[in-house]
Amino acid sequence: MRAHRPDRPTGSMAAVRKLLPYLWPAGEWHLRMRVVLALACLMAAKVATVYVPIFYKDAVEALDANAGLPLILPVGLILAYGTARVLSLAFAELRDAIFARVGQRAMRRVALEVFRHLHSLSLRFHLERQTGGLSRSIERGTNAIDSLLRYMLFNILPTAFEIALVFVILWSMLNIWFALATIVTVVAYIAYTLSVTEWRIKFRRRMNEQDTRANSRAIDSLLNYETVKYFGNERHEEQRFDEALQSYERAAVRSASSLSLLNIGQAAIISAGLTLVMYMAARGIVDGRMSLGDFVLVNTYLLQLYQPLGIFGWVYREIKQSLVDMERMFELLTVEREVADAPGARPLHIDGGEVRFEHVDFGYDPRRPILKDVSFTVPAGHTVAIVGPSGAGKSTISRLLFRFYDVNGGRITIDGQDIRTATQESVRAAIGIVPQDTVLFNDTIRYNIAYGRPDASQAEIENAAGLARIRHFIEALPDGWDAMVGERGLKLSGGEKQRVAIARTVLKNPKILLFDEATSALDSQTEQEIQANLRELARGRTTLVIAHRLSTVVDADEIIVLDKGQVVERGHHAALLARRGAYAAMWARQQEGAGNESQAKEPV
Repeated sequence: MRAHRPDRPTGSMAAVRKLLPYLWPAGEWHLRMRVVLALACLMAAKVATVYVPIFYKDAVEALDANAGLPLILPVGLILAYGTARVLSLAFAELRDAIFARVGQRAMRRVALEVFRHLHSLSLRFHLERQTGGLSRSIERGTNAIDSLLRYMLFNILPTAFEIALVFVILWSMLNIWFALATIVTVVAYIAYTLSVTEWRIKFRRRMNEQDTRANSRAIDSLLNYETVKYFGNERHEEQRFDEALQSYERAAVRSASSLSLLNIGQAAIISAGLTLVMYMAARGIVDGRMSLGDFVLVNTYLLQLYQPLGIFGWVYREIKQSLVDMERMFELLTVEREVADAPGARPLHIDGGEVRFEHVDFGYDPRRPILKDVSFTVPAGHTVAIVGPSGAGKSTISRLLFRFYDVNGGRITIDGQDIRTATQESVRAAIGIVPQDTVLFNDTIRYNIAYGRPDASQAEIENAAGLARIRHFIEALPDGWDAMVGERGLKLSGGEKQRVAIARTVLKNPKILLFDEATSALDSQTEQEIQANLRELARGRTTLVIAHRLSTVVDADEIIVLDKGQVVERGHHAALLARRGAYAAMWARQQEGAGNESQAKEPV
């Protein structure tokens, strides 16, 4: 079954619904209390804010009432005005401080869940996705959570609450028309902003897509730096990268142009509303129905109210962008696991470590079968080799054994237990692998060897390195165990990387070993040295060897010959040669090739 990938985003509201449980976590009352306290501070800050114009109005009227008389300073009102401003700021800052842990905890848990889910997905998913694009989606998604919380909880909601308070105050202190004029202006502003922003969002989505595309191309090119240099394709890579940047540039220009249209319309609506209510207040003063303090009150309220609205368009765009980025990230959580533990799966119980393939059928694509009715047994403590031409299905055997994929037919057992009924963790813990292409982390040699068992002591790491015949090399390095291996281990030679792989497998100490073309990429001398290490590692363990060079498997207890996904021969080396079949033909070709190579090296 292929991994499900939705064609469309999960939707803005769906993304918000997925985020809410992280902001109101079940059973964590200390975090829930922080949310409640933050909301209380939010309301207290806005109550203090709406009282600022009232104290300002009262102070103006107190001063105006003393016209023609000795001036009496309204100290109490001035102090109340200053206190209200301080409280407004203090409660807002307290709100941010209280809620900070909730927001950061939510970001951490979402990022961890996505990261964990990505590791639980099948190898097929990761082979079909570009790592650069995935990392970009996760980075933008987690940043989007921070933006959404900051703008939604600390801008949109407080502004909405303030608008409601101002409406009530204007209605009660002046009349319904001032309140309605204010609300109509706000509604018109919001409606215009929403409609234009919704129209603009397609440009932002396009920008995201092109940004991801450009980033993926850049990372892919840099990761394959040597290949680019081998073929002199720097200009080709630059052209591909520039094509993606050009598409991003076009989308960015459209986005900037539409932004100008949005800003002009917003300014026109705000100015019209402000002019209208000031005119109404001025008429009230001329008619004797309103005081100078009322004019100041209306003007101050509207200026104070339009200040957060002035950036509403930008805030709304950021929220929409955050929702888009969250959609992309949460989409990753909707990808179904192609390989999952069965309900009630139990840890694998290892006794001797016998591996058995029973009538296994498998294909990455149902239309193209890879393995057809493959059956063989690796008895506990024995070594079985699988050989065959390229494309015969040899490496597929290792992927099925590690349960990167599930078989389409038949079954694979370890000590009689179908690996589909056991937990994946226990299956992989029982198997150690030395692959052909050893990919190391860009960290120290110590870290890469300890990856076989991260809790191992330094003495255990050194012992594993000694068994892999790499300890002296490490200790001779200027930085010793703390030497960095570079991106994908590029600072080490092929033989050194293979010995690191052997050392971490020794440290893992598995019951079952898998050598997947472990020496095919090495020169003959290094191969012979590594083969000696591998034989020592395999002693007394159940070992499955996948090999291209037949000379490396002549001592195997049994050799399985695969061709076009089927077992065509099996037996000991000598018996297979005597049979004069597919194995004997492969042996003859390789021996002839080795002879020609040896003659080519002889001095003329």
